[in-house]
Amino acid sequence: MPLTSLRAVLVAAAAVLALPSIGATPAGSAAAAAADGPTGFAAVNALGQNGTTGGAGGRTVTATNADQFLEYIDSLEPLIIQVSGTISITSKQGVRPNKTIVGVGTSGHITGGGLDFYRSYNVIVRNLRFTDAEDDAVNIGQNSHHIWIDHNTFSGAVDGSVDIVRGADYVTVSWNHFDHSDKSMLISHSDGAAGTDVGHLKATIHHNFFDHSRQRHPRIRFGEPVHIYNNYYLGNELYGVASTMNAGAVVEGNYFENVPHPLYSSSGYGDSGPGRAVQRNNVFVNSGTPETNGTVVEPRTYYGYTVDPPQGVPSAVRAGAGVGKITPTVARR
Repeated sequence: MPLTSLRAVLVAAAAVLALPSIGATPAGSAAAAAADGPTGFAAVNALGQNGTTGGAGGRTVTATNADQFLEYIDSLEPLIIQVSGTISITSKQGVRPNKTIVGVGTSGHITGGGLDFYRSYNVIVRNLRFTDAEDDAVNIGQNSHHIWIDHNTFSGAVDGSVDIVRGADYVTVSWNHFDHSDKSMLISHSDGAAGTDVGHLKATIHHNFFDHSRQRHPRIRFGEPVHIYNNYYLGNELYGVASTMNAGAVVEGNYFENVPHPLYSSSGYGDSGPGRAVQRNNVFVNSGTPETNGTVVEPRTYYGYTVDPPQGVPSAVRAGAGVGKITPTVARR
């Protein structure tokens, strides 16, 4: 095995070694692989960070109340933070670098507020239920990078469930359940943000269940490439993906069901001008016609990946996305 490949395996193993066993491994090889470490942009060696390992090598602690939780996420040391039970917080609370925040079993629940990333990096957020955030449930901003948001369930946020804004980079959002959310995911917060966002906002969005969520799956400005693959879009009232303000999105291997507007690009969206989008190998069931426009930098420029056949996406994503669906299989090898 080449040295770089061996290092990647060892890093992924370290990242999950201290995690609790959580439910059953999702059906399908892709789902099982998703439990071992991030794929996509969060796994890329860039900006002085070789992939996303979170709190690997640090202490394992357990938060059962808000005071403990807030102390741990504000700590300067690497930590694996296990969340047990319901923790009520307010507003958006900052998360410092080198943290793994993971729910125990199906009990890990953050309600009322959310997580904020301000010039943070190397953070993993997994297996948590986020409900009723008074603003964003997860806000990745201010040049934060190497963030992995995986196997969480989001509902009831007043604003975004997961937003990636203000020059953030190298983010993977995978195997999450957006359960009847409104504004699921914003990539770049404003048409006036070109100065901070052009050349950044590289994100991979894969194997998520956009379950009757209304809009922003994601809504993109400026970022390129934003790689959106093997997601299940079901009953999305306003639209699936919107690429605007010259953003570049690659949309492939997804399954759109009952989505009137699967993809905006050439016409822009709202007050935002046109973006660029490539779509390939998607399935559209009782859905509208996707817009495409221009060319986009290929994700393979940055990383290798495998796209599952889109026909199997609904069953795989229903079985594997959301809280309670991961087992740290690497730790058992």
